[in-house]
Amino acid sequence: MLIDLTLRITPKMVTDAQGNEKKALFGHLGTHFDVMDKEFPLEYTRREAVVFDVSSVKDRDITVSDINISSVPGDSFVAFYTGFINREPYGGNKYFSSHPQLNFELIDDLLSRGVSVIGIDAAGIRRGKEHTPADQYCADHGVFIVENLCNLEQIIGNCVINTYPMNYAEMTGLPCRVIAEI
Repeated sequence: MLIDLTLRITPKMVTDAQGNEKKALFGHLGTHFDVMDKEFPLEYTRREAVVFDVSSVKDRDITVSDINISSVPGDSFVAFYTGFINREPYGGNKYFSSHPQLNFELIDDLLSRGVSVIGIDAAGIRRGKEHTPADQYCADHGVFIVENLCNLEQIIGNCVINTYPMNYAEMTGLPCRVIAEI
């Protein structure tokens, strides 16, 4: 069975996002990753994946103790279902400024395990001024962050995730289609 994890964008969502987030332009709109100064390797398009349900984590960062880190294989797509995209409409100010985030220890543990992609159903793995540096840090370690996923609650556990970014040049963000196979 195939499940689309890509956020469907409406004209109203475009208007709301561009009114609340200066980077919510073409490359950073909806489900995308911040390419930073790297190129998405074709072998990353299909990855074994694990999706963690961290929706019960409130009022603090998501940590290593919230997941079973030993179940994360190398070269994988690791996604975090926070439920935020279901509670807070995409495009609003709160969506971009108050979303859940991963703590730095968890990010480092994922990088040390050699994951390829980290996905989240929110505007990023870190907020505010820490957003871009966290994405760059991951990209410098060969890991891409896919933001604004949806339907993750349908695939908690193990599956295969396919990620197909647009083949744009000289863009800071690449919109992508993300499909899970279960």
